[in-house]
Amino acid sequence: MSPSSSSSSWRALVLVAAAVLSFSGHVVVAAAAAGHPDYADALAKAILFFQGQRSGRLPPDQAVKWRSNSGLSDGSAANVDLTGGYYDGGDNVKFGFPMAFTTTMLSWGVVEYGGRMRGRVLRDARDAVRWAADYLLRAATATPGVLYVGVGDPDADHRCWERPEDMDTPRAVYSVSASSPGSDVAAETAAALAAASLALRAADPGYSRRLLAAARDVMAFAVRHQGKYSDHVGGDVGAYYASYSGYQDELLWGSAWLLWATRNASYLDYLASLGANDGVDMFSWDNKLAGARVLLSRRALVNGDRRLDAFRRQAEDFICRILPGSPSSTTQYTPGGMMYKSGHANLQYVTSASFLLTTFAKYMAVSNHTFSCQSLPVTTKTLRALARKQVDYILGANPQGMSYMVGYGARFPQRIHHRGASMPSVAAHPAHIGCQEGFSGYFNAGGANPNVHTGAVVGGPDQHDAFPDERGDYDRSEPTTYTNAALVGCLAYFAGNNRS
Repeated sequence: MSPSSSSSSWRALVLVAAAVLSFSGHVVVAAAAAGHPDYADALAKAILFFQGQRSGRLPPDQAVKWRSNSGLSDGSAANVDLTGGYYDGGDNVKFGFPMAFTTTMLSWGVVEYGGRMRGRVLRDARDAVRWAADYLLRAATATPGVLYVGVGDPDADHRCWERPEDMDTPRAVYSVSASSPGSDVAAETAAALAAASLALRAADPGYSRRLLAAARDVMAFAVRHQGKYSDHVGGDVGAYYASYSGYQDELLWGSAWLLWATRNASYLDYLASLGANDGVDMFSWDNKLAGARVLLSRRALVNGDRRLDAFRRQAEDFICRILPGSPSSTTQYTPGGMMYKSGHANLQYVTSASFLLTTFAKYMAVSNHTFSCQSLPVTTKTLRALARKQVDYILGANPQGMSYMVGYGARFPQRIHHRGASMPSVAAHPAHIGCQEGFSGYFNAGGANPNVHTGAVVGGPDQHDAFPDERGDYDRSEPTTYTNAALVGCLAYFAGNNRS
């Protein structure tokens, strides 16, 4: 897909009008008079990305034509149907933990900002939620007392470079149960099902009720049988997405979503008893504390429920830890102004934090709330400005003059770490491409990927704003569903409100 003329024009203006500005002690490249990128175009592409990550039998209206059916026997190893869902990044494994987080964040974006999405974009966003929710519902209900949490042998998969349509590595099935508990993945799945039930309630009330019923059951399982799934799931699937933060954060997160979706006060009593009080300065598929606190702040600020003020104060503490210029900041920014948390897929932390900033600002605006990070006053404008700066950085306002969203802008990554994108489509090359043939013929090739994975946001540059655009550099060149999922809500907000 060729970049739109509007986004290309914006990039050209940025390159012409770039000026060096001071941003809380950091040097950033910004468009002095060029305005902002085309957020609506970026939003549509960020949602389209999920079609390129689909597993299962693709629907007739599939718009990403270089993808075909894949994983049609998934679940057969356990005599259940686990087709569908999403591949998490550039490989062909379905990891339930990050897929559930992806679903929760996509759903939250639709719930908060669906009113700013128009026509086809809102339908596509709901379809993206439902594609994941269908899979999670099957995983949660196929076998009583069992939650399926992964499909595909990750070690075998990573030893191959194959299109998903060709994969012939073992499609092992992984699960948690009373004897092999996984409160983290179960509570995250409950959060995802509850959030999806809210996102899809208006479009399909009956389906929404099914999702919520499953969410209640899975949450009860998470509470009743406690433990980390990575301690119990075999085949190293847990090692790829181990819950380093434990599972108290997911219990809080899942309870918060069920409180909103059911309005049942028992969830409020439970989450208040958890005592998950650690200070945090990041939000991710692993650690949900910041997200849960912002979510609970909605009830405190929008509904005036003072019982949740402690969570609102903890959400403000998180914000104080990431704001530039805050006396309590523990967050590094690159010379170009990007929030920097990790050398591995850093933009996932940028998009998730930006979503929380935008959303907490929304809650603040409803209640005319302000707060301070010691001597630094914080307003809705403060939070939205930082979130916009991060989103603009991703879309091209950075020292490289490059959009880190594939297919957006005049310059974007050409060699992303993604099996399907880096190899010819089945339509272009019908013959099977084997495990090692993929490495020799395509992974090691120096040219651009044959398929433009439109909307994919890569891991992003390093702490010096450098980005080599190398296929083998999975830390910086691999896209993930959870990076995009958090960005969707931010883009919807800015697309509908270009002046703030």
